Amino acid sequence: MTQNSKKLTAIVNSKAPYSNTAGKDSLDIALIFGSFEQPISLFFQGDGVWQLLQGQDGSNISVKDYLKTFAAFEFYDIENIYVCQDSLTERNLTHYFHIDDVAVLENKEFAEKLAIHQTILRF
Repeated sequence: MTQNSKKLTAIVNSKAPYSNTAGKDSLDIALIFGSFEQPISLFFQGDGVWQLLQGQDGSNISVKDYLKTFAAFEFYDIENIYVCQDSLTERNLTHYFHIDDVAVLENKEFAEKLAIHQTILRF
């Protein structure tokens, strides 16, 4: 299999942080893909957009703060990070994310980006 023919994998995050382990589980999988230099894209929609917002702290509810690990994305070459604009708008949220280079996309473009992936993991 050549470099250009690698299957693309997407991870869709749709759960709020700290509501269950879905966010941490998806982060762990993304880092594993990155450590093996496998192409991975992260998508955030629905309540999953809360995972990207600054100023959250799981210690208030005695949960380890996994969101700080998002800063490691650049070391793992995880660069394709997409957020659904409608999900932000529905929650009256702004674009102040705790990681850089996040692409905020309208629904149609978000769906088009997701559609190019052969494997989609939903959390």
